[in-house]
Amino acid sequence: MLEFRFDTQLLIEGENLDEDEIYDYFVANFKGDSLLAVGDEELIKIHYHTNEPWKVLEYCASLGDIHDIVVENMERQAAGLQG
Repeated sequence: MLEFRFDTQLLIEGENLDEDEIYDYFVANFKGDSLLAVGDEELIKIHYHTNEPWKVLEYCASLGDIHDIVVENMERQAAGLQG
C-alpha cells in the first residue's frame, strides 16, 4: 500500500509563473511526495504524488491554463491493472 497513491502530472501555461513559488506552495499546502515543478515564466511542468489530486488541479488552474493532465492510480498499476 502506497502512502500517496495518485501520480499527478500536468502543464501550467500562463504569465509570470515562478517555479520556486509554486514548489513552496505545494510543500506548505499539500500532502505528498516526489514533487517536480520545473519550467519558465510561461510554462511549468508539475509532477506530484498525492491522495488529493483534485486540490492540485484546482490550485494549478488558478495560476493559468492547465493541460496535458494525467492522474494515475499507482496502487492499481502495482497490482497489474490499468492505472
